[in-house]
Amino acid sequence: MNVNEKLKEYAKTTEEALGKYIPSADCPQKSVIEAARYSLSAGGKRIRPALVMEFCKVCGGKPETALPAACAIEMTHTFSLIHDDLPCMDDDDLRRGKPSCHKAFGEATALLAGDALAIMPFEVIAKAGLDKTISAEAALRISQLLAELSGFEGMIGGQTLDLEYENKKPSVSEILEMYRMKTGALLEFCCRAGCIAAGADENKQNAAGKFGRSIGLAFQITDDILDITSDEKTLGKPIGSDSENGKYTYVSAVGIDKARERVKQLTAEAKELLSEFSDTEFLNELADMLAERSN
Repeated sequence: MNVNEKLKEYAKTTEEALGKYIPSADCPQKSVIEAARYSLSAGGKRIRPALVMEFCKVCGGKPETALPAACAIEMTHTFSLIHDDLPCMDDDDLRRGKPSCHKAFGEATALLAGDALAIMPFEVIAKAGLDKTISAEAALRISQLLAELSGFEGMIGGQTLDLEYENKKPSVSEILEMYRMKTGALLEFCCRAGCIAAGADENKQNAAGKFGRSIGLAFQITDDILDITSDEKTLGKPIGSDSENGKYTYVSAVGIDKARERVKQLTAEAKELLSEFSDTEFLNELADMLAERSN
């Protein structure tokens, strides 16, 4: 299987659906709509939507059943990137090789675009339940899960810890817990949401969630490594920002060699969890690709 070709297929499906969810920009508030569309269409591999749809598939469902949840998580992820790039946060001028949203549209409009993309996912999931694309119970469970894993106990909580730890030296366990919340929580959502959309049992949902957490930790540690070893052109954003912002990362704590070994370990653990499912060739190859990526 060519994992990149499969990702492109899922990305195309996601982007076509996202285009339908964003309203026409021919209105007085068009600036914020254009800003949201700009950031949503900034590219990337669309890994999170792919995970949602693929886990729905390996649980016996049709990938399109999980498409609303896939679009919802991409909106949530995009809102977090818009806000992360703001001067009050990471103050990054580039995102995927393009000007950050606040550089292209101004800080106030970027902030509002992020706010809109934080709210829209719940409209998208609710509509899927009302239209019976997924069951009403599945819509409720997916909404609750998204709120939990993007809120105080998930992504936002992790980002808060990231700010709290600036110019400090948190322990390795504190760093990994912050990574679990900041990055792993949304990937956990993706995997579990796909299972819920397919009507899978608790065992499959739990295995999928653990898979998401493991690849999430591996993903964030790899980000730390690339912030040191890559270049701006390859990465599509400034490098060395962690040290400039006073961030003490996993790589800072254990060194690059041990960090790379931990990525391999986490990836192996993630792949073992896939024994709960069938036809997991794509997910196995995706886990390897994320661990070995250069951008």
